[in-house]
Amino acid sequence: MGSFRTLEMIVIQNISEAVFVGLCRKMGTSKIVAMRRDVMDINEMVNNHIFTSEEGSTMVSGSEREGFRLKGSDWDIMCWPNNHRVIWELSQSQYYNTHRQTLILCDYSDSPPGFTLLYLLSPTMDEDIQRACVRRYNRNYISSSIYRQIICNVSKNHSIQHGPCASGTILTYEFDLAACFVSDFWPTSASSWIDRCHSWPLPYVVDGILKNGCHFVAIGHKLGRHEDHEWRISFSLAEQKLVYSMNHSQFLTYGLLKLFLTEMINNGVGDGDKLLCSYHMKTSVFWVIQQNTIPHWCPQNLLVCFWVCFKLILKWVYDGVCPNFFIPENNMFLSKIHGDKQHQLFIRLYGMYEKGLAFLLQCPSFRTYNIDVLHNPRLSICTDENTLIPEIDFDQKLYHEMQRNNMIRKLDIQRCMKYLHTIEQMIGSPLVTQYQVLKLQELTANVLQQTAFILYMETYTHLNKMSYRVGKMSCYMLKIAAKFGFITDMMYIAMYYYNTLRYIEALSIIGMIKVNLAQPYVMYGYNVDTEMYTEAVGGQSWSTKMRQAVAGDIILNNKIHYINELIPEQQSALQNSFFSLCIPSYILLDMLEILCYRHVDTMSAQTALDNLQALVHNDQGQSIPEIHRNISWQILGICQQVTGNLQAALYSYQQSLRQISFHKIQTATEMRIQGICQFNPSGI
Repeated sequence: MGSFRTLEMIVIQNISEAVFVGLCRKMGTSKIVAMRRDVMDINEMVNNHIFTSEEGSTMVSGSEREGFRLKGSDWDIMCWPNNHRVIWELSQSQYYNTHRQTLILCDYSDSPPGFTLLYLLSPTMDEDIQRACVRRYNRNYISSSIYRQIICNVSKNHSIQHGPCASGTILTYEFDLAACFVSDFWPTSASSWIDRCHSWPLPYVVDGILKNGCHFVAIGHKLGRHEDHEWRISFSLAEQKLVYSMNHSQFLTYGLLKLFLTEMINNGVGDGDKLLCSYHMKTSVFWVIQQNTIPHWCPQNLLVCFWVCFKLILKWVYDGVCPNFFIPENNMFLSKIHGDKQHQLFIRLYGMYEKGLAFLLQCPSFRTYNIDVLHNPRLSICTDENTLIPEIDFDQKLYHEMQRNNMIRKLDIQRCMKYLHTIEQMIGSPLVTQYQVLKLQELTANVLQQTAFILYMETYTHLNKMSYRVGKMSCYMLKIAAKFGFITDMMYIAMYYYNTLRYIEALSIIGMIKVNLAQPYVMYGYNVDTEMYTEAVGGQSWSTKMRQAVAGDIILNNKIHYINELIPEQQSALQNSFFSLCIPSYILLDMLEILCYRHVDTMSAQTALDNLQALVHNDQGQSIPEIHRNISWQILGICQQVTGNLQAALYSYQQSLRQISFHKIQTATEMRIQGICQFNPSGI
């Protein structure tokens, strides 16, 4: 009996280790997760430092910010005005200059735990807030439902209301935008949480959480007396810091619960019938860690950790009570999980519980991790994270993360200078990590490129000494940027030379870029020759790798004109609140070569056009990701049109319309098709 028990423990530990390894590969090692967080943190820190109090701050929260990159994960974005602050007591007003900041006072005397009413202590100049006010008891209360609706109507992309958020799409990512208010003070109703923090989180984490206060999102309690006007207290920033403070086994337990929720509990269930959500999973992990139920969170214990959290969720469903981690009196099941729905959910979960850990074998992700262990119970599994992800795989994830977090908010010359000054201050800070230094270098290149073209737009019509000096300055900035960024960042120099009619110089730069891109070790996205890359730049700094061996897409800010031939596409995208065009480097390179050769060598222009056509027609995703096929067909059509082949151009534009509508350029495509048909109606 004892030996059987020992074998059973060995099997459970081995399966736990196999799951740990599988989750590391699916969700990232602790090093990869830390890198993702660092890149997002520094990007947000720089952006929020630049903008004035009137423009407000933003924060990415939820799974993306926590370090997950799971398929279907939304971006949760919170935004709030910096010139409005929420206080809990009138005495806290002494910390503010009321001439510069509008104060809002909480009134939670008649609201359920975790919710409050907000009323203005003084008039506000913000028109949206003014329109959201309702008069009660001779006070101006800010109605959450009215404010939420106003924010949803601000942009076409934000028109779908989802809970307290406006939902839409940025690039390929679905997002939920929550308009909030912020308080610099910890909620009075959450003071008991401080007293519970004996062993977790550590004191410095608790202090950081308390100093950052909380937020208020625009949604009331469904069973509250003032649902339309109440605001929910949000602890998103505190939760982010708690997740950051987890060890990797705790983080992966949370990840396993998220997978289990998606693949088992909510599989086949309609959105309206999904009673449990990821937030409940996270809350269970918080409670289990703080109550010290599990003494050892480690790879060998991963299934035990999962099982303890699952049993806690099962108990919550049975009791109909899920206590909020910060305000336990706030029962998060109260308005959703009760009656027949509660009973049916408990029956389902208890059926899984009765099967024991074996029911996890039905979870697709879990099944792929432990198949070898099931056939060989005594199989030895290495859980050393340093051996799980090869150097090149980490590099791919790092550069992918940098490029997916390169959104810079609206720029003008003054803000460009602020960006560069802020980056200069941050890059020398001892608190900045190695990943953040790399991201700051890439941001520097990005800002310099946009500054150069903004200066060009403002002076190109003036043929005087000043425009000559600005031109030299712009060109110098682009050359400096090329030393910080990816090897494809030289493309901005070529675009600038083309705009200033220096076609031979542009072609010289294009030739250099072609030579660099032709190297067998170049990494583009996830396409790379592993051996050649490792041989060429393995072991070197990430900055060196980025400059010498990594190609990126070219991002064009749609409010800046880079190439006249692409202005209609940029304007079409802007009309749909799409603020940038992302173009595959190989496509833009061929386009620039065609446009330049048109002025110096028509035969070479035709050769370049043939190359572009072959690339667009035949590429299998190596140089043109699927989401970029519409802009690629569009650019082929533009090049065919400017060289006089209208029939081919019409076909390319029609193909562009058939692709995934990623760049929102349909209006430009239809306009170009109409122009061709009007120009030559009988020949098309």
